[in-house]
Amino acid sequence: MATTNPLQFMQQVRAEVAKIVWPTRREVVMTTIMVFIMAALTAVFFSLVDVVIRLGLQTVFNTF
Repeated sequence: MATTNPLQFMQQVRAEVAKIVWPTRREVVMTTIMVFIMAALTAVFFSLVDVVIRLGLQTVFNTF
């Protein structure tokens, strides 16, 4: 592997950083809101599954 001197390395890093497309403020806000919504929906789903399983087990144990 060829070694580059620090100056060339920094130039390459700057060139790569210039290629980055940064998200707009609106995109960041919308993505954050979507993450919170999906987290809330997932929490509700697993809470409901937990309740159903608990009721099912209670029913099974109470019949025996």
